[in-house]
Amino acid sequence: MALSDSALSELMEVFRSGEGTDFIRECVRVAMQDLIDTEASSVIGAGRYERTETRTTERNGSRPRLLTTHAGDIQLAVPKLRSGSFFPSILSPRRRIDQALYAVVMEAYVHGVSTRSVDDLVVALGGTGISKSEVSRICAGLDETVGAFRTRRLDHVRFPYVYLDATYLHVRTEQAMVVSKAVVVATGVTDQGRREILGVDVGDSEDEVFWRGFLTSLKKRGLAGVRLVISDQHAGLVAAIARGLQGSSHQRCRVHFIRNVLAHVAKGEAEMVAAVFRTIFAQPDLPSMSNQWDKVTGELAGRYPKIGDLMDQAKAEVLAFAVFPREHWRKIWSTNPLERLNKEIKRRARVVGIFPNEAAVIRLVGAVLADTHDEWATDERRYLSEESMAKIGKPSNNEPVALNQG
Repeated sequence: MALSDSALSELMEVFRSGEGTDFIRECVRVAMQDLIDTEASSVIGAGRYERTETRTTERNGSRPRLLTTHAGDIQLAVPKLRSGSFFPSILSPRRRIDQALYAVVMEAYVHGVSTRSVDDLVVALGGTGISKSEVSRICAGLDETVGAFRTRRLDHVRFPYVYLDATYLHVRTEQAMVVSKAVVVATGVTDQGRREILGVDVGDSEDEVFWRGFLTSLKKRGLAGVRLVISDQHAGLVAAIARGLQGSSHQRCRVHFIRNVLAHVAKGEAEMVAAVFRTIFAQPDLPSMSNQWDKVTGELAGRYPKIGDLMDQAKAEVLAFAVFPREHWRKIWSTNPLERLNKEIKRRARVVGIFPNEAAVIRLVGAVLADTHDEWATDERRYLSEESMAKIGKPSNNEPVALNQG
């Protein structure tokens, strides 16, 4: 395929400038960018600024993609679409396009292979070995990629649903102590029904200041349109949501809540209590659920007074999902959609064992999340249908349950 006039002009300019060391890398970048733009035009049905009857959607900015090749690192721009998704076929969503030495090392690192194992792995694949300093250099490149992913803009679409969850990894402190650190992950569902990774950070999951800072960073990057935040009842989180995401409701994970309830029940009666509790969510609408909640609370409070107080305080937050479209209930009444993601993080982190610092946690977890984000972006199936998403906020739906209701 011949390069476009603009692409050829870029190459000629680099050639005339005499920057010979960068010429090959720039040739690779321009050629690949031209291939990506051409494929995007084919998917859209029109070129940039072109009007055609075959156009199916429009461009909506782009997202950066740092690619490691034999010619060096090149920065590509992958077009975003106003509706639907696009990921160029020359960039596999879960692999770097370059299959040589650097990509092998980066992939090995992302998959949790320890630094000591990298040299043996490269030799087994036909290489001549690689030094620890070279591994560190490649990981620094991975830091740049993860950093760009973590700080990308979020204002390309609205996110009615946001999930927050924390998983815990062992990290060595500057004082050589090994402590448990919370890795907080935020995911969202767009108003078009697609999932995205919104952010990741490391901190104290019980600290309101940490949660407030994390939510503020998401808002500064453009997070908007949030109607419901789904999470466990981390101390300080609800207060941070009320201050940082005003106008949003909080859905307390029902799975975690029932575990809290069962902690006050004799072991032999736990199955019976769980079955009674589940009858609440078998009801067809919010008024019926509310009535059944009160009935179950009365039945259990007589035998377990602590459960009565617990259920009275949690009612509004555990039932917050019920004012949203019924088609969404099973996916928004708990943080279960994040469980698979957390298991993947744990699986990759298990090989590492104890992370040397928080930066290493961000590097590995961020790379895993970036790959997951690409996978979601190229999935032909939507997480929730556009038709059901359009029902949010319609007069037929009640207003979100206030956080301070009992």
